This record gives sequence, C-alpha cells and structure tokens, in this order.
Amino acid sequence: MSASNIFDSGKSGGARRGMTRKTRRLWLVVASVLCLGVATALVLNAFSSNIVFFMAPSQIRAHDPGPDRTVRLGGMVVAGSLHRETEGTTPVNIFEVTDGQAAVTVRFAGILPDLFREGQSVVALGTMRKDGTFRASEVLAKHDETYMPKEVAEALRKSGKWDPRFGKPPSAASWDTMTRDEARAAIDAKTPRNGS
Repeated sequence: MSASNIFDSGKSGGARRGMTRKTRRLWLVVASVLCLGVATALVLNAFSSNIVFFMAPSQIRAHDPGPDRTVRLGGMVVAGSLHRETEGTTPVNIFEVTDGQAAVTVRFAGILPDLFREGQSVVALGTMRKDGTFRASEVLAKHDETYMPKEVAEALRKSGKWDPRFGKPPSAASWDTMTRDEARAAIDAKTPRNGS
C-alpha cells in the first residue's frame, strides 16, 4: 500500500464513519429550535382562536369583527328597546346596546338574567351577523346598582359620556342625548342604503 492510498482510505473511512461531533451538535440545535418554533406557533394559534375581545357599539360599527369572530359587546341597554318573541318554545329577546355614540341591536335566544334591566349596563358574548345584528350566546347583567363592568366604563369614558374626574358613570336613564329614537336614527344614518 502506498502513502497516498493510506491517506485516501482515511478520508473515505471518515466519510463512511458519519458526521463529526460538531456537525451532530449543530443539527441537534437546529432541530431543537425548529421544534420550539413549531410548539410556540401552535400555542399562539390556540390562544388567538380563544381570545374574546371587548368591543363597544361604536367600535363594532366602525370595524365589523366578522361573523366568525366571537366578541364581548358592552354598553348600556337603550330604554324602551327590549322586545320579546318566541321561536317554538325558546324565548327570544331583542334589545339595543349603546355606548352613547352608536347602538347595536342584540338578539339573544334564552332567558335573560334576573338583574337585566333597560337603562343598565350589560355585556353580551356573541357574533355579528351579516344583517348587522349581534347574535348573543350569553348575556351578563350587572350585580347591583353601583357596579359597571370596567370595559363598559372605559367605553363611556372614550365616547365622552363620562369623565372619571367628576364621579361615577351616569346611568343610561340620565342620558338626554341618547334616546331610543336617536339610537335608531344613528343606526339608520350609518347603514348604507341600496341604490344610494
């Protein structure tokens, strides 16, 4: 065997032997980072599909969340807007929720909470429909006359209906600028008409 054959056989033997430790470690690190990235993506995807955002009626009117997105709608129930129907044996409640700037019609099939009242704050969980109504799967009412969900209070503050420096949030009954007819007019003004 010549000297060149010894060196050649050493090179080819090394190639047959496999990867070096450094290369194996590199592949292990790359595979670990890849697995961690996939796991992170799966977790974030699961969280994003389960997150339910709070929106005020004016926010829903400005940016429709889409029929497949579940949101929490919060505001005050417009006085005089509650109507009850039945579909078969299921009671259906239709009412309007406002934040003082816009109103959204809510449709809830089921029994409303005992503390549900017109002129009081409410949070409804559900989806927007293509016809512009909010289909609620759950309605939460306040638990006493001084409580208001923080999201509703924040929406009132942003709409200019309440400034926390001047005391607690106003009741919906004291809003002289948002009656049922004015809420309907605001909805009609923002709803595009066919042919116009």
